[in-house]
Amino acid sequence: MLRAERRLSQDDLAKLVDVSRQTINAIEREKYDPSLPLALKIAKVFQKKVEEIFFLEK
Repeated sequence: MLRAERRLSQDDLAKLVDVSRQTINAIEREKYDPSLPLALKIAKVFQKKVEEIFFLEK
């Protein structure tokens, strides 16, 4: 998991992308799909392309 590799807590990441910790938790548990702006913010934090982090399942 990228967040753990970067030693960020859910709260740390939430603050960086301006959402609640619960939102990060829901994304990680695949209970919530982030909006495009949120996905872009998360990708920027990890210096990755959005499609390297989020993808559609077939």
